[in-house]
Amino acid sequence: MKKLIALFAVTTLASTGALASVALSGSASVSYDDNGSAASATTYDADLSVVGTAGGTTVTISADVDAGWSASGATLASTIGPVTISADMHDETNTTADDGDGDIKTDGDDRSVTVSLDVPIGDATIGLDNSGNVVVSGTFSGVTITHTIKDGSDKIVAAASIAGMDISLTNDAGSTTWSIGTTVSGVDLTLDSENDVTAAFGLAGNTLTVSHFGARAAVASTATHHSTASAAAYTTAAVSRDLTSGATLTATYKSSDDSLTLKAAVTF
Repeated sequence: MKKLIALFAVTTLASTGALASVALSGSASVSYDDNGSAASATTYDADLSVVGTAGGTTVTISADVDAGWSASGATLASTIGPVTISADMHDETNTTADDGDGDIKTDGDDRSVTVSLDVPIGDATIGLDNSGNVVVSGTFSGVTITHTIKDGSDKIVAAASIAGMDISLTNDAGSTTWSIGTTVSGVDLTLDSENDVTAAFGLAGNTLTVSHFGARAAVASTATHHSTASAAAYTTAAVSRDLTSGATLTATYKSSDDSLTLKAAVTF
């Protein structure tokens, strides 16, 4: 398998000598948070993404540019018949601090190369990646199901739209999560297995979104991750308005610290 990965990776890299199409996109935002009784803070964010395409090969390079140029992603993907090669060439720097956020204990190498083979069988598709995982996916009677067979930790994802409700269900190694979304009298409602509820009102470009996040229990430390601190329930209310300048202005109130955040953002 390693030799197969190396062969396809070299083939893919060689095919990207001249990109026939290049697309540039990005986003920028400025946020002011009064932080309730704490000191206020202003934050900035600007990102760029370059996507080059040549035939069945795509290269995507992204960068965070608000505090100097810092690469945030670099991927290469190519399809040759039923074979798909995907290379993640960016090694992310992950937080390893024990600050109650459940961060990993050791920052490993995030780069990887995946070779998958998709073979359609009836309404289902079977894929195999370089980690030895087998993925079976398909849509049956309006229900989309993806089953990933892994050593000791199988994962099943199901999604369906039934009677005006969008339902998703995930079982990952025995741990189940779910979410339900629907629209009632023009209000978009969502509910998930963590007791989070969101209601969005208004028309496109002028909306009010009220969200309630349920309390979180503490999670003990594991061999790979630090512990996660418990969190009390809280509510947010966000008013968003599209401006004639092309930017979007959002004001968000958060009950946990009685704070108000103003954010101006633009995407191009």
